[in-house]
Amino acid sequence: MNNFEFKNPTKILFGKGQIESIENEIPKDAKVLMLFGGGSIKKNGIYEQVKTALQNHEVVEFGGIPANPEYSVLMKALKVIKEENITYLLAVGGGSVIDGTKFLSAAALYEGEGPWEILTNKIPILKGMPFGTVLTLPATGSEMNSGAVITRKDTKEKLVMGGTGLYPTFSVLDPQVTHSIPHRQLVNGITDAFTHVLEQYITYPIGAALQDRISESILQTLIEVAPKILADPTDHTAASNFMWSCTMALNGLIKQGVPTDWAIHAMGHELTALYGIDHARTLAVIAPSHYEYNLETKKEKLAQYAERVWNITDGSTEDKARAAIKRTEAFFNEMGIDTKLSQYTDDYEGTAEEISKRFKKRGMEGLGEHQNLTPEDVEKIVKMSY
Repeated sequence: MNNFEFKNPTKILFGKGQIESIENEIPKDAKVLMLFGGGSIKKNGIYEQVKTALQNHEVVEFGGIPANPEYSVLMKALKVIKEENITYLLAVGGGSVIDGTKFLSAAALYEGEGPWEILTNKIPILKGMPFGTVLTLPATGSEMNSGAVITRKDTKEKLVMGGTGLYPTFSVLDPQVTHSIPHRQLVNGITDAFTHVLEQYITYPIGAALQDRISESILQTLIEVAPKILADPTDHTAASNFMWSCTMALNGLIKQGVPTDWAIHAMGHELTALYGIDHARTLAVIAPSHYEYNLETKKEKLAQYAERVWNITDGSTEDKARAAIKRTEAFFNEMGIDTKLSQYTDDYEGTAEEISKRFKKRGMEGLGEHQNLTPEDVEKIVKMSY
């Protein structure tokens, strides 16, 4: 196991009725900007719960943050922050709203020429405007980590940012929110969380027995609860385990002391930027080809994954590794996720070359846990995903 330092300062308020607790988590003298998405929170009762909890605070609202938080929309929110002298941010939504709020937390205190350079120059954010979250869509784990992904439509880019200053001060996780989540978004959430674990787990053995077991338990839990939550989003036990699994998948715990990959995400982000495909679905498109292409370096962990998660025990290490890839793709398919790019767009020719070109331009010459995947490798993997 590698050396590591681990600190996660986010306070979690988990369970039914926890939204009312936010009154005590936000400073009394704070001027709050409440950020949300397309307005679903006004239909499912969450908006009223939050407003009631904040009745003793001064609150300004900003809605309309889209899936894949758009830079131009966030810049309008930043203007509100400046003009209204906002001192505290509250994200009420899923990963997109929370990621957008993280960008605003950083941008509000940024003194450079333009906030987009935070992403293009990969500037680590050590201090941001304080913010909390009320999670409405389990998926990304953004409610308990310090990373974010922001989209810019005019340049067709989707870039990452982060830093120790971007942890939420608190996050409310009420499993009852699953009651009103559309089936497609529940499937996306399961797929997103599942792939988050794979990116930190399917690398190479390093003797981190506990991290492996925790990763495997999250995967097993998602597999177990997926049919239950998809059949009945009001199943509170399934919803609770689903929500906590999504958070645990990317709150920093399982990556400690181990190598991580994230090449699937890097390629998937480009598919979203180019075609607007749901983030989780781009991961399901890339993952099988990525593991097949890198079978030789990943086969030990793939075989372990096959045995411990899917109970595949027959055959050689390579046989089990290949079987695990096929079973993972089947799991996505069983939930209704297409796993080929051609199933999402007819205009896929040249995609691999374009993504490879983008990676070269950004100097992304060493992806994966061994940092040896070149843009040329990326081109081949994406073509395998057609």
